Amino acid sequence: MQKEDIFSRYSRQIFIDEIGVEGQRKLMSAKVLVIGVGGLGSPVIQYLAAAGVGILGIADFDTVELHNLNRQVIHNENSVGTSKVKSAVKFVNGLNRHVNVIPIEEKIDRTNIEQIISEYDIIVDGSDNFTTRYLINDTCVKLEKPLVYGSILGFSGQIAIFNYNGSKNLRDLFPEPPSEENLPDCDSLGVLGSLPGMIGSMMAHLALKIITDLPLNIDQLTLIDTLEWRFQTIHF
Repeated sequence: MQKEDIFSRYSRQIFIDEIGVEGQRKLMSAKVLVIGVGGLGSPVIQYLAAAGVGILGIADFDTVELHNLNRQVIHNENSVGTSKVKSAVKFVNGLNRHVNVIPIEEKIDRTNIEQIISEYDIIVDGSDNFTTRYLINDTCVKLEKPLVYGSILGFSGQIAIFNYNGSKNLRDLFPEPPSEENLPDCDSLGVLGSLPGMIGSMMAHLALKIITDLPLNIDQLTLIDTLEWRFQTIHF
């Protein structure tokens, strides 16, 4: 891409004093892995691609279903029945063809996670179950990778940064995962589509701040209640 094109595309973030040209270079050199291409992963992918993240890994093994479309905004009606990863790659290529998208159509498990995660600077967890969340967390700790975490349910969400510059991780907050048996989830309780859009956008924002070395509050969990419109921070 020509310098003029780079400036024109990214000018509104380059104009920010705290980012500038140097920050844009960091974004274009960054390697970020997004695990999960659902309600949270969709806005994360959208905004990281729009910001010009150089290498964007996208991992999921599921296919797009009609009920996904109220919240998984990078997919569309033509995507139904197709791979979420393929749909996401098509979206990113249409938004910013200069982003190098790495499709990973695999279920993340103990047999492949270290090899996959080791290739990236930052990991963003958009998964939807505790087994995967703790596996991602523990591997990030082992490989010393910063982790952007988020989860949603009903009208509520939470976000945090784990394992960043020596900060604490998920097990420091919740030492053991709860039993997933009979736990409520979006399939049983539902979710208003704008909620994962909000939480996912905040996760993308945190990832962009990590890349550009902007100030970050660590060792804290932010709780968002969009029904009562309350925001709370828990330090741990």
